Amino acid sequence: MSDKIDTTDLVENGKNSKQILCIRCKSKILPPQMGTYEESQYELESMNKDTVGQKEVLNQFFKVEDMFDFDNIGFTNTVETTKFLSCADCDVGPLGYHDLITKQSFVALARVAYAE
Repeated sequence: MSDKIDTTDLVENGKNSKQILCIRCKSKILPPQMGTYEESQYELESMNKDTVGQKEVLNQFFKVEDMFDFDNIGFTNTVETTKFLSCADCDVGPLGYHDLITKQSFVALARVAYAE
């Protein structure tokens, strides 16, 4: 399980307080105040090249109600009722997941960068 991220500078009034960026290419992913902070557990494939193919349990997400709230996001690999989120510019991911039943997306805090 990943370490808990300090959200002091990232969450304001329950929403993301900063622009969310791709961790690799710094492309804009989600504007401020568009994601609601939520703690829940979800397993995503590892993004670390040393642990490719292994699952990583993440527990801090920004929930996005409408996929059109994103600045720039890719949806890939449908597995049952889930699509995985990736950067639309450089394809790095998975950055989170999209639930096809609820139509909500979840961006993992540990998988993205933040504008200063």
